[in-house]
Amino acid sequence: MVKKALKDYRPATQAVRVGQLRGSEGEHSEPIYTTSSFVFDSAAQCAARFSYEEPGNIYSRFTNPTVRVFEERLAALEGGESCVATASGMSAMLAVCMSALSAGDHVVSARSIFGASQILLSGLLAKFGVTTTFVDLSDLAAWRAALTDKTRMVFFETPTNPLMEIADIAAISNLVHDYDPNIKVVVDNCFCTPVLQQPLSLGADVVLHSATKFIDGQGRCVGGAVVGDQSFVGESVLGFMRTAGPSMSPFNAWTFAKGLETLALRVNQACDNAAQLADYLYTHKGVANVYYPGLTSHPQHALAMQQQGKGGAVVSFEVNGGRDAAWRIIDQTQLLSITANLGDTRTTITHPYTTTHARWSEEDKAAAGITEGLIRIAVGLEDPLDIIEDIRLPSL
Repeated sequence: MVKKALKDYRPATQAVRVGQLRGSEGEHSEPIYTTSSFVFDSAAQCAARFSYEEPGNIYSRFTNPTVRVFEERLAALEGGESCVATASGMSAMLAVCMSALSAGDHVVSARSIFGASQILLSGLLAKFGVTTTFVDLSDLAAWRAALTDKTRMVFFETPTNPLMEIADIAAISNLVHDYDPNIKVVVDNCFCTPVLQQPLSLGADVVLHSATKFIDGQGRCVGGAVVGDQSFVGESVLGFMRTAGPSMSPFNAWTFAKGLETLALRVNQACDNAAQLADYLYTHKGVANVYYPGLTSHPQHALAMQQQGKGGAVVSFEVNGGRDAAWRIIDQTQLLSITANLGDTRTTITHPYTTTHARWSEEDKAAAGITEGLIRIAVGLEDPLDIIEDIRLPSL
């Protein structure tokens, strides 16, 4: 009987089984290899490992068995050849930029991206001669017009944070690769995870994750990941990791690997809860706008259902009265956690204008539609009626 390869199993099975190599103790759950270095049989073997002539562990900054379990598992779920785990989501973003870009290169990015990503592109990379053009996410003509012979990377997240706009991954990827197949299309898949969408299957070259969010799922650890092909991710990004060292710790990697085992269950339930919350907010007279792709009123609802299948677990809404009204609503909640993190089992609530996007200029926030009356709720696993009742306040 031919043994079935793990790659031939379905995603739910891969999320539980991929990556583990059982040791001499016969452990059923992955162990945590808390070691900084590894011992070699001989000087010759040591030299072969350091020169990559022989595969194997070298030093935990860039080779560790526990980290490898997480990397192989996430790569399988995203349909990628290789994954490099990093110390945070932003270090994953930095690793891709440093591996893909040089002085004089050009990046095209969606305007609506995570605040720190915008600062990295427009501020830090600009110091080293990399320029960035920001465009509207859904304007394909703007994407095409922004490309130049110096463009080496395009970047976007979908859905966006916090207004939940949807990018047509296939359309943007095809447009960019038709212009120049060597340009890297990089997609932040943090909000959806591979449970809802796999950007590589839609034409993207690289997927980024903040594993801190849904992959962990319980707000315990900080980490990130880059997924893509063997050439760019498995060699270039890994090379940056080896030299610069923004490494993921073995303990965090173990936490994330275990998180992947229940990822589909948690994400699907959080999406169902979020849909109920969005329905409630949409009918409330005190709410000016609700931003949730699962609502038929969302301008890209059809694309979201085709690309993601569900509306996601994050709901943003705008209230009349600006910052004072938004803060009053946030402060009067009793159950929801006031924090900017998301993807947790516990529902969180935040004010993007003064938290996740606080470092943006007033002009950039206005252009992106981030107002002082905007509230973002990242829905968790509590009973959805309890979540709804917690924000059902007279101040609305």
